[in-house]
Amino acid sequence: MSARFRLVLAQLDPTVGALAANAAKARAAWAEGRRLGADLVALPEMFLTGYQTQDLVRRAAFLDDAARHLSALAADCADGPALAIGAPWRSGGRLHNAYHVLAGGAAVARVLKHHLPNDGVFDEMRLFASGGIHGPYRIGPLRIGSPICEDSWYPDVAEALAESGAEVLLVPNGSPYHRGKLDLRLNLMVARVVETGLPLVYLNTVGGQDDQVFDGGSFVLNPGGALALQLPVFDEAVAAVDFEETEVGWRAVPGPRAPLPADEEQDYRAMVEGLRAYTAKSGIGRVLLGLSGGVDSALVATIAADALGPANLRAVMLPSAFTSAASREDAAEIARRLGCRLDTVPIGPAFAAVRETLAPLFAGRPEDVTEENIQSRLRGLLLMALSNKFGEMLLTTGNKSEVAVGYATIYGDMAGGYNPVKDLYKTRLYAVCRWRNAHHRPWMLGPPGAAIPERVIGRAPSAELREGQRDEDSLPPYPLLDAILEGLVDREASVADLVAQGFDAATVRRVEAMVYAAEWKRFQSAPGTRLTDRAFWLDRRYPIVNRWRDPSG
Repeated sequence: MSARFRLVLAQLDPTVGALAANAAKARAAWAEGRRLGADLVALPEMFLTGYQTQDLVRRAAFLDDAARHLSALAADCADGPALAIGAPWRSGGRLHNAYHVLAGGAAVARVLKHHLPNDGVFDEMRLFASGGIHGPYRIGPLRIGSPICEDSWYPDVAEALAESGAEVLLVPNGSPYHRGKLDLRLNLMVARVVETGLPLVYLNTVGGQDDQVFDGGSFVLNPGGALALQLPVFDEAVAAVDFEETEVGWRAVPGPRAPLPADEEQDYRAMVEGLRAYTAKSGIGRVLLGLSGGVDSALVATIAADALGPANLRAVMLPSAFTSAASREDAAEIARRLGCRLDTVPIGPAFAAVRETLAPLFAGRPEDVTEENIQSRLRGLLLMALSNKFGEMLLTTGNKSEVAVGYATIYGDMAGGYNPVKDLYKTRLYAVCRWRNAHHRPWMLGPPGAAIPERVIGRAPSAELREGQRDEDSLPPYPLLDAILEGLVDREASVADLVAQGFDAATVRRVEAMVYAAEWKRFQSAPGTRLTDRAFWLDRRYPIVNRWRDPSG
């Protein structure tokens, strides 16, 4: 009879800094693996501490605490299968991102991450030292090589492991979501399988941490790139995969393959899970938002209802003299469809009082954007007062198009603790609204059906801060604006590049100027779910004071 090996994959959700809770999850996964007859139970990269820790991992007391939990975990899991788990490790005065293989009460192998990512949301060169390429470790009949996350993006580590006798590659990851990431991971891992001729296990984390959402989607490949197992995206899962030794080497026995959703569903799920994790891991149970009757706040309200449940959402309509009857009706209809509370707090009296207070200083000056911003800031003040009084976190609702060009009021509609749609361009936002209206999934806590009235999606967008105002009075039409922004922001295209594609040079320069001028606002903006690999904050880091403008084009 050929040799067999059972690997149990624990695609789980850790919380940064919750060492005891993360260790308890690891113990529970190990116990389930023992019940399933596992030879090895594997958890993702940096699972014990949560990921990403940022500078928290530089604190000696934190590292000491993590080391104590790791030792206790080894002792508690001595009688049963081996346990592999990611955690930091200090050695020779250097700190490493490490993968620890525990068996018989001690670490029988310790792999140190070799390639440290230093782009996008990652800055590991600042925190960790690079480890040498480690050879394979043996568990029972099998020699396993473990490139840690970024190590698998390059051929050298996997090839060295294959040359030194590895028979299977187990890759622990903390790989956050961005649109298109599933295909990118799969293509890279297929390349490693083709290069080495070895089966490969890609084990990823799930759950949200600040702006990042880890989407799981762990999978197993056999030589040639054949998919043997696919775990679901965004969901926790503990699954066994069996390997059997054949005449041509070890092979994974094919298992279930979870379906992978399309882009709109992945984006929407990321926003729901991002908000759900941000609130749960921060100890926040309820949220509120200003529900204007517009499409942005309608989508954020729907995300909040799906993430926390309608009973934990307060919507507030804050009408002024410029608020249309249609906006009032639509806000009420959205709240009715979602089943959430709706309060109405008119800002007219407060606006009149502020204008009267400032009248002596403003005398002789015409009304302008100042009066528009006063209304937005009064709304922010009132919403924050409700947030303070009732312990409900305020959500802000500006989409990526508005955030990019600064079409938002600092300390006004930008006020809040989290923004689920911060990385979603307006044109994509409409598509996501229509997707949500047409679909309902078990992970949604809001009611099924079309949550966002079609009139809201189809109506011309307006801030309603002056009579007859439309967004296109101040901005290019959103399809044009978003196309230019995707060039300037997401692809770092030059003005000349965009002009060559057919965009008007003056319009491109105008948009470029707005993007640079709004940097100070973004620096103070709430965190929000990362959906692309060029999200504002860690993916794109620009100076606030910047006098350079692209001379090309």
